[in-house]
Amino acid sequence: MGAGMCEDSRGREAPVFPEGQKGRSMKPVRKAVFPVAGFGTRFLPATKAMPKELLPIVDKPLIQYAAEEAIAAGIDTLVFVTGRNKRAIEDHFDSNQELEAALRAKGKSDQADMVHSILPDGVECIFVRQPEQLGLGHAVLCAERAVGQDPFAVLLADDFLTYEGAGITADLVKGYAASGCTQLSVMEVDGADISKYGVVKPGAAEGSVAGLIEKPVFEEAPSNLASIGRYVLTPDIFDMLRGQKPGAGGEIQLADAINTQASAGRVQAVPLSGRRFDCGSVKGFLEAIMHVANRDGLV
Repeated sequence: MGAGMCEDSRGREAPVFPEGQKGRSMKPVRKAVFPVAGFGTRFLPATKAMPKELLPIVDKPLIQYAAEEAIAAGIDTLVFVTGRNKRAIEDHFDSNQELEAALRAKGKSDQADMVHSILPDGVECIFVRQPEQLGLGHAVLCAERAVGQDPFAVLLADDFLTYEGAGITADLVKGYAASGCTQLSVMEVDGADISKYGVVKPGAAEGSVAGLIEKPVFEEAPSNLASIGRYVLTPDIFDMLRGQKPGAGGEIQLADAINTQASAGRVQAVPLSGRRFDCGSVKGFLEAIMHVANRDGLV
């Protein structure tokens, strides 16, 4: 590997940290950002007043699955980037003593305990507002003050992932701990559907990423490796996003900033160790419900 490259998971090269981190010990990943400001127009009228992130997969909302995945990876600070009509997400993760008391008074202790323990002790929620929807990169940039100079995960609740063990985010955190590099969760997508994703341009070394192209036309896709909604990012991403021009769709694209990191040899890809359901679509949402119902023996 040349200058600026990260070590692989087997530790064959010394890690090279982003500017501003040289000479410092590497911080653990303890914060996660959840961009949840979208309108959810594909689910109207259900999402006219209710955030799409609270749509349930059987008996648990999408955003709670994502939060639990982050917590299982050792993350203790959850940063939600919200918009108008998203107060219900804050309420979901807040305590509800009246509901707990009512359940206990009716002898429903198990349900009361469930409501009480939606988040484990020691986990903090922070809510910041994205005043205008200007893209995923802009949503991440809105979390800068809450994140500071720490590495952090990003989880898109629309991507409902099933897995064994600690989870997809835990895999990315492990990769970051070994290298100090930005980590992308990737899966293989064959055919024209690859143009719906950010697509990885593989580097020379196994697992390395030379570039990330947002929604290329099928004929120009550099690989069949699609970046999905799980990331571990280094804090220098904020400087890149701040100075970045709008990309695809006239929005500030996170993929463009990651592409800049990749050109410096500071991005790695981690294959998805589970199954993904696109719950940003009605079809994917229904498939996720049926998968969980079958898995849990409910049908």
